[in-house]
Amino acid sequence: MVENSRDAARARADLRFKKQEEAATVRQKAMAEYVAESDARQAKTNKLRALRLANAPAEPAKKPARAKKK
Repeated sequence: MVENSRDAARARADLRFKKQEEAATVRQKAMAEYVAESDARQAKTNKLRALRLANAPAEPAKKPARAKKK
């Protein structure tokens, strides 16, 4: 009887451990995907910023002076 309860307790503990390990694996995979998407988004932003700055004029065009009223 005692042997059976020990086996059952061990089986429950093993099952709980296995579920925790699977959850940890899922969390690690989700975090890796999140980081990869974030890195890709940042790289795209940097690329677009560089293109925008390369195409922008070196100095902003000066506004023409307003004509004075008489």
